[in-house]
Amino acid sequence: MRILLAVASRHHGTWEIGEVVADVLRGHGHEVEQRAPEDVDDVDGYDAVLLGSAVYTAHWLPAAREMARRCADGLAARPVWLFSSGLATQPANAANSPLEIRALVERVGARGHRSFRGRLDRAVLSFAERAVVAGGRAREGDHRDMVAVATWAGEVAEALAGVPVSAPALAPPAARASLAG
Repeated sequence: MRILLAVASRHHGTWEIGEVVADVLRGHGHEVEQRAPEDVDDVDGYDAVLLGSAVYTAHWLPAAREMARRCADGLAARPVWLFSSGLATQPANAANSPLEIRALVERVGARGHRSFRGRLDRAVLSFAERAVVAGGRAREGDHRDMVAVATWAGEVAEALAGVPVSAPALAPPAARASLAG
């Protein structure tokens, strides 16, 4: 199965989570292409998509939100999973806007959303970013649980094992009905 893994990462920590996900999926026999969301024009040619983003001030990065908007129809036509990486001291689901994530899941028809703890290195942050993490009393260090990331990626791989690769199975429901008739 050909999988697009689009990851929005400001300081490379979420990108590294994506690398673990890609390695696990490849270990299950999938072809994985990891790209930045701003480099994705559409999702044609992919059988499934995983879209992830770092979370800053309770929001996904603009590039990930924009890709989800731009590719919403294509995403809704194939299996999609979402993931977030948030502040180092709490899982991203506590940092995410729950309404924003719920709307995103519904818009793209995602099969799920998973939140992971992040990494905080104040030395690479801008002044504004340092002010935000100071207000949140975020703890410096790498708090990512790569075992949890790999476990989740394995669950996604297992779910994909039952998904046919053929285009009709990935077409929108109306198209599937016309193909079956």
